[in-house]
Amino acid sequence: MLIREFVEADWPQVWEIVGAVVRAEETFPYDPAMTAGQAYDMWVERPPGLTVVAVEGDRVLGTAKMGTNRPGPGSHVSTASFMVAADARGRGVGTALCRHALGWARERGYAGMQFNAVVETNRTAVELYRRRGFEVVGTVPGAFAHPSLGRVGLHVMYCAF
Repeated sequence: MLIREFVEADWPQVWEIVGAVVRAEETFPYDPAMTAGQAYDMWVERPPGLTVVAVEGDRVLGTAKMGTNRPGPGSHVSTASFMVAADARGRGVGTALCRHALGWARERGYAGMQFNAVVETNRTAVELYRRRGFEVVGTVPGAFAHPSLGRVGLHVMYCAF
């Protein structure tokens, strides 16, 4: 598996992943009716941010975006988001993307990385982030409407560098 910068030719496969994850309504607080154009504008970061893909040959297995969490006085903290194709989960793609994003942020001198909205029932992601050094610094109860579990919390997670 190779992680490389996103190029325009990757978009059809990235949209397939993003669309499926968002339509499932289980892990991301994005509008499940979003169009490919809206998703592109939301997912593909402009510099100084970065969007990457994890590929095996010509196949995109997963994608990540990373950048500054907040402008101005908060610009010393980074953020990132990750999505993995359903049939590629459990193969270390998410871990590799997270490791890549953390390295990217450290190389650019950020003080840490913050995730603003990790669905608490997304145990795979929560445990992956904990293994990479993140901790839950707060939870907003009932902030995410899960399709089968009802309202569940959204974690704010942080990793200091």
